[in-house]
Amino acid sequence: MAFEPKPPVIPTDRTCPFDPDPEYRRLRAEEPISPLTFDIAPGRKDGWLVTRHEDVRAIMTDPRFSHRADLLALVASPPFEVENYDPKPSPPGSFVRMDAPDHTHYRRLLTGFFTVRKIQEYEPTLAGIIDGVLEEMAGLEPPVDLLPVFVQKVVYRSVHSVMGVPEADIAELDRHFSAIMRIDYTLEEFIEHNTALDQTLARVVKELFAEPNDGLLGKLVKTGELTEEELANIAWITIGGALDTTPNMLGLGTFALLEHPEQLRKIRERPELMERAVEELLRYLTISHMGASRVALEDVEIGGTKIEAGQTVVLSLPAANRDPEQFEDPEVFDVTRPSRRHLAFGFGIHQCLGQHLARATLRLGYQKLFDRFPGLRLAVEPHEIPLRDKAMHYGVYALPVTWG
Repeated sequence: MAFEPKPPVIPTDRTCPFDPDPEYRRLRAEEPISPLTFDIAPGRKDGWLVTRHEDVRAIMTDPRFSHRADLLALVASPPFEVENYDPKPSPPGSFVRMDAPDHTHYRRLLTGFFTVRKIQEYEPTLAGIIDGVLEEMAGLEPPVDLLPVFVQKVVYRSVHSVMGVPEADIAELDRHFSAIMRIDYTLEEFIEHNTALDQTLARVVKELFAEPNDGLLGKLVKTGELTEEELANIAWITIGGALDTTPNMLGLGTFALLEHPEQLRKIRERPELMERAVEELLRYLTISHMGASRVALEDVEIGGTKIEAGQTVVLSLPAANRDPEQFEDPEVFDVTRPSRRHLAFGFGIHQCLGQHLARATLRLGYQKLFDRFPGLRLAVEPHEIPLRDKAMHYGVYALPVTWG
């Protein structure tokens, strides 16, 4: 008999493609820190779901909570049997699931590449990439799937230009990342794609060590501070992070704008609203629908609830970003809203490293797409759009559009 995976331990039933599970509204109002039971954990299986913006933000900046991979329970169990779960500490370079000072050591090597100033200097290159992709798209006969002809091309070429990794390798890595970022893969698929992913990254890194280029990874090689293993794990995080987030926001955000024509009209009439529109899309859609997790290193009281040492807390970013204590009329999509206090990129020392690049890609991507194709519209009924509801990051699997 095939193993039937259990659903994630958090609410995931949507009634609208743009809204999180309505259960979050009840929890946030009645039980903002509610008990959870995890199926798989290295230690305690009892934990908590946190839904208020204030509490989520507080935990993200509290050093009494850890992000270490070897301590955290799993929000979504693998879709196959797992016996004797005993995760190891993150390998060298895999800094996302590390605490300070290890996390700080690796992150400081990367921070300078993603500052506001660096991304501003990169924007002309990014704009050129987007213009080139749109020129190619204009030569196609509609309808088309926007993901391969626009979204993926923009992100692949951008990642190539920033990281210094060939576009063909980026596409290959994306195929494997897309498979393992689902929560409904088989054991065979997991092994196949993880193995191929590791092999591709190892080859790319070995080539960079032999002949470093002027991309981000090549520049890291030139520092002489990293081993091949460390660089491969850094590449896993930076490339994988870019491929699993920005494309989903670009695709889902386009879907949301097409389904809210009154908001799209405001942007067209007042292009200066695009920056706010991007922040509102990030808040309103919050594609990290599985939330963020931390584990208490000691007993901590948050919002009147005692969280005991060893308990994992799941921080619901979608719920926090719809908190009426933080945002007026939070269920309303409003491109004029000043939404910069959203938590779509996280907060604290683990806040998304590439957030400024993501913002620039979304702002230029949406603006140029709708400028070039003012008649852009869905080519199918909204309910026919396939949704990434069984993946670590939410989005769409396809977005058929037409124009003219």
